[in-house]
Amino acid sequence: MAAPAVVVAGPPSIKQEDLYHPSLEQLPGLAYCINDNPNWALSIILGFQHYITMLGTSVLIPLTVIRAIGGEAGDLARTIQSVLFVNAINTLVQTYFGTRLPVVMGSSFYFLPMVLSIVSRRGIVDYPDPHERFLRGMRAAQGGFIAGSALNIILGFSGLWGIAFRYISPIVIAPVTILVGLGLFEHGFPGVAKCVEFGIPALLLFLIFSQYLRHFHLRNHSFFELYPILIGTVIVWVFASILTAAGAYDHASALGQRNCRIDRSGLVSGAPWARIPYPLQWGAPTFDAGDAFGIMAAAFASLLESTGGFYALSRLAGATPPPSHIVSRGIGWQGIGLLLNGFWGTFTGTTVAPENVGLVGLTRVGSRRVAEISAVFMFFFSIFGTLHHSINVLNHKTNFELSA
Repeated sequence: MAAPAVVVAGPPSIKQEDLYHPSLEQLPGLAYCINDNPNWALSIILGFQHYITMLGTSVLIPLTVIRAIGGEAGDLARTIQSVLFVNAINTLVQTYFGTRLPVVMGSSFYFLPMVLSIVSRRGIVDYPDPHERFLRGMRAAQGGFIAGSALNIILGFSGLWGIAFRYISPIVIAPVTILVGLGLFEHGFPGVAKCVEFGIPALLLFLIFSQYLRHFHLRNHSFFELYPILIGTVIVWVFASILTAAGAYDHASALGQRNCRIDRSGLVSGAPWARIPYPLQWGAPTFDAGDAFGIMAAAFASLLESTGGFYALSRLAGATPPPSHIVSRGIGWQGIGLLLNGFWGTFTGTTVAPENVGLVGLTRVGSRRVAEISAVFMFFFSIFGTLHHSINVLNHKTNFELSA
């Protein structure tokens, strides 16, 4: 009797759909991760939203310093244009050569106390002419930033920060990231109270659009989830224009008119139509050892702020946590950014803009292209100052409600 034939089962057939797998780095609910490219129209609108979000610190810090030394509106307008120009360079540098995260580089409040100390010392405030006081204070601050930037450059490009960072656990990073975000509250809520007619509506609109209407879709497009800051700012700007044109603040106090009217800043009239900021535009910097060490202390604080921002942004953008050498490289390029702040003269240093990190989490768009387009807007409006200050007339009254 013949033995039964042995049937050997072959390998299972491979289905075509099994050859393709979704990206494991795509977080639930994330519309666009770091390597995704939204269409150009969407990218431009989102990039402009990032631009108006970072305007708050770009205006408030120079405004605080120049008011302290009695500078003129034209000095403030040109300083803000320089801040935007340098922030645009730093943003592109970080996205192309630094961490390559969708980073928007902004201005840091950590440098404000030291800069105020520099411009308030004797030998600067003694000059009777406001413009001369501004120039003397700017040159002293420039020298401090040029010398103080060496700390971040050395720690970053030598790899020392990466070595030290290996011993810093997430238990350290998480509180730093939280404190960086909470640190904006002290600047946000006072901004709301300066003009409650605009501050409270702006705050309520931002909350309603971003938290309660985010799932409302119009023709399969979630406008309120993607553009909460942009839509809220436009509505409040129109509201403020109507109140100003109707004469609601004609008989208000001088302080009330300055905070609530949209035609009292003096920035539009003081800004040139077109001007390219350039290095050493305020004259030769002056150097002082005390200024340099003071800026170094602030730079170290901003170094921690940026490190926490890199990790938070990598998580929100759907990227893997950056290794220590990538973080160290990003810190080195941040040091180059501080050096540029010194050469151009901005009264402030650069850091990862925490309000823009929050905007990435709010809109769920972590595309690198969006950050790069926001830098293009910074370049454009830093050159055409009158257009920038026309947009910024009200935006500085409503921008900090995002942080609040």
